[in-house]
Amino acid sequence: MLETLETMMREFELKLSAETSRAEVLNIKSHYVGKKGPLADVLKGLKDATPEERTTIGARSNEMKTIMIAAIEAKLTELELAEINEKLDKQWTDITDRDAIRDRGMTKAGFHPVTTIQREIEDVFISMGFEILDGPHIEDEFHNFDALNIPDSHPARDMQDTFWFADMKHLLRTQTSTIQVRGMESHTPPFKFVGPGKVFRCEETDASHEIAFHQFEGMMVGENISVANLIYFMKTLLSEIFKRETNVRLRPGFFPFVEPGFELDIECQICGGKGCQVCKHTGWVELLPCGMVHPNVLKAGGIDTTKYNGFAFGLGLDRLVMMRYGIDDIRLLHSGDLRFAEQFAEF
Repeated sequence: MLETLETMMREFELKLSAETSRAEVLNIKSHYVGKKGPLADVLKGLKDATPEERTTIGARSNEMKTIMIAAIEAKLTELELAEINEKLDKQWTDITDRDAIRDRGMTKAGFHPVTTIQREIEDVFISMGFEILDGPHIEDEFHNFDALNIPDSHPARDMQDTFWFADMKHLLRTQTSTIQVRGMESHTPPFKFVGPGKVFRCEETDASHEIAFHQFEGMMVGENISVANLIYFMKTLLSEIFKRETNVRLRPGFFPFVEPGFELDIECQICGGKGCQVCKHTGWVELLPCGMVHPNVLKAGGIDTTKYNGFAFGLGLDRLVMMRYGIDDIRLLHSGDLRFAEQFAEF
C-alpha cells in the first residue's frame, strides 16, 4: 500500500504542475482528496491491514492529504495572480500617452472640477507661504465641537445636523475646522496653513445644499494679526480664482470660533447679481465665513493668547466651483455622472 501511495503522490504532483486552469485544479482536488478518491480508497482498505500497516499507512495517508491540499491552495493562488497580471497587462494604459488613450477609445480625461479648483487654491496659498494640512473624516467631539468653542447647547450638535456613531462620541466631521485644531496642536506660532476636505451634515438637499460637500479651511496665527490681513488674503484668493476683480461684501456674522466674525459674500457669478435659484434670488452667495480666532479656540490648541492672535476662514469649495463654471446645482458635482465630468476633460 505504501508503494501505491507514493505512486499516487507522484501522479498528483505531475498533474497539478501541468494544469493552467483553476477549474481543472479544483477537479484534481475533488479526485484525489475527495470522499470517493483513491486516497480515501486506501484508508478504507486499512480494515484488512495489520496493526503495524494501519499505523504506517494511516500516518502517510494523512500526511499526503495535508500536502495535497496545501499544494492545491498554492496552485490556485498562483493561477489567480497570473490571471490578474494578465488582465493588468492587457488593460494597462500609459495615461501620459494621448495616442494610446485614444487607441483604447478613451477620448476624454481630466480632473473633476472640484479637484481642479482645490489644486488652484492650494497653489495660491502655497505661493503666499501657507502649508497644506489634512485631517480624518471621523472625528471626536473635542476636535469637532469643544475645541471650537461650540457649547453643548448649540443646535449643530443635534442628530438632525450631525452624523453620530453609535457610541455618541465619534461623528463624521461637520466642518474642516477640525483641521485647524489639529494644526494648532502640532505647530508652534507663528504659522499659517490651509486644510481642504469633505464634510458631512444631515440636511435636506437642494440646488445649493448637499449632505456631503467640500470645504477649504485656513488659519494664520502670529503676533499683531488684524482683520486687514484677513481681507488681503481673501481678496487675493478670489482675484486669482476668478481671474478678475470680484464684487464682495463683508457683513457681521456670529460663529462660536471667531470674534469678531464676518460673512464674506460674493456677487453671484451665475446671474451676475440679478437673482437666481443658486443665490436664492438675492444676487449674493454666502461663500466665506471668517473672522479673528476666538481666544478660547487658541487656548484649546495650546496657543498663548497673551502673545498671539490670528484669523481663520472656511471656504465653501463646492459653491466656489459652481461660481467659477456656472453650475446651477451642487448635486451635479456629486452625481458621479461621467457625462457631467467629461465637460471638464482636458482632451
